[in-house]
Amino acid sequence: MGGQSDFKSGPKSSAKSSPGNYFEDFSLGRDFAHATPRTLTAGDSAVYTALYGARFALASSDEFARAVGLKAAPLDDLLVFHVVFGKTVADVSLNAVANLGYAAGVLGAPVYAGDTLDAASTVIGLKENRDGRSGIVYVRTLGRNQRRETVVDYVRWVMVPKRDPAAPAPEAVVPELPDAVAAEALQVPAGFDAAGYDAVAAGSPLLWDAYDVGERIDHRDGVTVEEADHMAAARLFQNSARVHFNRHAEKDGRFGRRIVYGGHVISIARALSFNGVANAFRIAAINGGRHVAPCFAGDTVYAWSEVVAKAALPGRSDVGALRLRTVATKDRPTNEFPDRGADGTYDPAVVLDFDYWALMPRQMAATSRTG
Repeated sequence: MGGQSDFKSGPKSSAKSSPGNYFEDFSLGRDFAHATPRTLTAGDSAVYTALYGARFALASSDEFARAVGLKAAPLDDLLVFHVVFGKTVADVSLNAVANLGYAAGVLGAPVYAGDTLDAASTVIGLKENRDGRSGIVYVRTLGRNQRRETVVDYVRWVMVPKRDPAAPAPEAVVPELPDAVAAEALQVPAGFDAAGYDAVAAGSPLLWDAYDVGERIDHRDGVTVEEADHMAAARLFQNSARVHFNRHAEKDGRFGRRIVYGGHVISIARALSFNGVANAFRIAAINGGRHVAPCFAGDTVYAWSEVVAKAALPGRSDVGALRLRTVATKDRPTNEFPDRGADGTYDPAVVLDFDYWALMPRQMAATSRTG
């Protein structure tokens, strides 16, 4: 009958669903307007807190935020980053072997409950791997709110398999990326005034002036990754990459099991960093990031941070920036070993190397409940 499958020959395949893009589907300069705008709510913030336990005061308390000149508590910077990242997955990394790294990321306008985010990406680089079976795709992604203000602008690169290993390789183009975002490009939220910043409520008396370049801060605590948590996180961000969900698809893959979304590890490490940099109230830029090794359910994540640089901000005497390099490891407390060997290779326990600028009040500006 019309519209029914021919059971003798089996059901007919349909072209209405998308298999996702493979390496040969990308071309230099190709633009993607990603689907599914997302209105973020206080519920999203609550779920994010439940997943990671982040305790940074600015994103936790409306009253704290109002005291420093904001209208309410902004949503966590990494929640914003992950939601924008999640928009890109269906077009960029649905079939990815691995998300490899980030650079040149700037956080712009703060995001509040009720704001709606969308995302668009442009392919800025392509390079086929030596084995001819996959390649690296570089994209620049822009996330904006309903007022068309930029909330995050960053570059990432991802390894994507080829549909046909015999397909010709494109001309290799690898974009030149800065080692770090310039301090002049860092954005303090509009209206922020550190004169109302309560260091006691924030959980630490240590402000920008107390940190020295070169010092290493062990965040001490560890978090064991649970299957349910990392999958719930990927769903919260609407990240549909198959490597995080499909056990059948991954059992014959490179690792034979589902891989934890790398951003989940970033958020764990950031939450752990409260013990040592509690007054780092905002991630202002992502200078670079590398997922050194995969993380799986059952791994226990630890983290430490190194102060790479300090910067005064133009026209601001109340806020400074710390350039932090946060290294996350699995199943080995971070104070037991160096992250790299004498030859520069990472220790096998290292899963994340994340370099970012964080904003922090200066000593002269902050107040406290005790006066």
